[in-house]
Amino acid sequence: MPEKENMIIGRNPVREALRSGTPIDTLYISQGSGGLSEIVELAREQNAVIKTVNDQKLSQMADGGAHQGVIAFGAVASYASLEDLLAVSAKKGTKPFLIICDEIEDPHNLGAIIRTAETAGADGVIIPKRRSAALTPTVYKTSAGAASWLPVARVPNLGAAIDQLKKAGVWIYGTDMNGELYTNTRFDDGGVALVIGSEGNGMSRLIREKCDFLVKLPMMGRITSLNASVAAGIFMYEVVRQRNA
Repeated sequence: MPEKENMIIGRNPVREALRSGTPIDTLYISQGSGGLSEIVELAREQNAVIKTVNDQKLSQMADGGAHQGVIAFGAVASYASLEDLLAVSAKKGTKPFLIICDEIEDPHNLGAIIRTAETAGADGVIIPKRRSAALTPTVYKTSAGAASWLPVARVPNLGAAIDQLKKAGVWIYGTDMNGELYTNTRFDDGGVALVIGSEGNGMSRLIREKCDFLVKLPMMGRITSLNASVAAGIFMYEVVRQRNA
């Protein structure tokens, strides 16, 4: 369930929020409700996720209040485009350094990754439009405000985004237990995009196949995996170490 502190209920409030440019993350509309075409079109222009649900679901989300067939959830910051992220390094005169989150659904993990990425000097974070935590208040709070400084791009197709990064000269490094030890991998030879897989399943098969390199951390104990945000931080600072060497 999305966080209610950034919920907007009713046709006029949602319409005016969209018209004013308020960042909208997800729009919920009731099945069979008419007169919502303008709201839906405005939400599409913002690249918001649009979900059709039954009236009972909307009533539950609104705690029984009058929702008029539509509820929106705002984002705490506007999403950037992939071009925006690539422009960051171009402006700095450095090689791109990006973090790709492959279906990181825990908002605390996403917030922690954004926080570390900002402190490590990354140019931005990329998340998929579906099956991912979004820029919610929890993500913002966990990022310690880094979400205000580090651009986050939300893309409809992560595979297509990776293809675009490759055309821009960015190497894709997937984090996978079957990869090469991270300290034996060169991260200072061009643009870098680190792919951090989901908490339970790691990277999806398609995304793994699109990676140029697979890298891993040494696991010395009985537990064979780390929290996604902890692992991401180790990989990020290895990139920083090598670039500053």
